[in-house]
Amino acid sequence: MTGATPWEPPLAASEVEHLLGALDRLRATFRWKADDLDAEGLRARVGASALTLGGLLKHLAVVEDYTFTTKLRGHPLGEPWHPEGEPHDWAFASAGDDTPAQLYAYWDGAVQRSRARLADALADGGLDQLVHASDGDGRHASLRRLVCDLIEEYGRHTGHADLLRESVDGRVGEDPPPGWQPRSG
Repeated sequence: MTGATPWEPPLAASEVEHLLGALDRLRATFRWKADDLDAEGLRARVGASALTLGGLLKHLAVVEDYTFTTKLRGHPLGEPWHPEGEPHDWAFASAGDDTPAQLYAYWDGAVQRSRARLADALADGGLDQLVHASDGDGRHASLRRLVCDLIEEYGRHTGHADLLRESVDGRVGEDPPPGWQPRSG
């Protein structure tokens, strides 16, 4: 759909349009949950969990770039990422050292790059094309698998963001309100 809720998936469309619609809805909902917070809000935690909205912003930015750079084409991650040799939770743990402007820019930039890379890949062979990522036996994943994996990743972390944001200022809801635009970043 367009207009006041551009993140709403289509009611009836192609498989590609449905998958991209689901992914963009999750991206928009996640960004809304993380939007317009200061450093304290981005570092807020719930209970014993070490997760923060800032950590999720940075983690998902890395995942976006990794998915549509390394997994898709086999290219190494470029700037600003240097996770080689870093612990698995590097993005989560290092986000506390970043400013809110940096965290929003990481995520916004990564999503913009991902959209362009995915559009190019779809134009170059569709969802059935095999990508660089493979299992230990040399079987390569399809582009469809990468998109579905990213939808799953956003589903998991958007749920985390729901809880974190509610604990910061009480923001709740399934989707951004009509007409919402990011205020930060």
